[in-house]
Amino acid sequence: MESAVRLRAAVTLLGRFPALAGVDLDISPGEIVLLKGPNGAGKTTLLRLCAGLCSLASGQGWVLGHDLNEERRMVRRRVALLGHRTGLYDDLTVAENVSFWAQAAGASRQDVDEAMERLSLTGRLADTRVGRLSAGQRRRASIASLVVRRPELWLLDEPHAGLDQQSRDTVDTLVRGAAAAGATVVLATHELERIAVLEPRVVSVVGGMVRTADESADPQNQNNPSDAEDDRRVS
Repeated sequence: MESAVRLRAAVTLLGRFPALAGVDLDISPGEIVLLKGPNGAGKTTLLRLCAGLCSLASGQGWVLGHDLNEERRMVRRRVALLGHRTGLYDDLTVAENVSFWAQAAGASRQDVDEAMERLSLTGRLADTRVGRLSAGQRRRASIASLVVRRPELWLLDEPHAGLDQQSRDTVDTLVRGAAAAGATVVLATHELERIAVLEPRVVSVVGGMVRTADESADPQNQNNPSDAEDDRRVS
């Protein structure tokens, strides 16, 4: 079976700094994978590389069969990244934002309605401009915009950030459902006890390199916080 993600000696630079310094990694279709590591370890950069948003300075990489050295645009059509930025337009309503991403992915109006209902974005909230939303509401709108695209690879950076308990449970349900349907989920978070219920494979990222890739998610042995690398540093 072809890997969903395959990296060999992958190096990615932020300026002149090697944020990824020779990563070897294989992720199979349908897996849920947790990236574990301290602040600045390279987890966010690894997610962005898999999203086709970072280039390889050296090494090789394939995402969903696409060569990261030659086909990054093709990768972007099949994956979705939930990052620190919302990916939303402040002057559009919630419904307009979700519909925009749905149209880009060829999703239906029914898909839009279902995604917004799952994230409790119906009623007056649907017609509210994103610029007027709370942080938690923005996060839910971002997740709905991801869900409606039905990506083959979900890349989630702190997916529970800013959410209430009900919304966090919804995210977990969505992740399980995506993996059960054959999508691959790669996430980075410091909320290890919560993520443990998803039973992910744990990949440790230290100093821009993958140290281990076969651990189970045991919160008693995983107390490193997630990094919060600034997306703006990546050109």
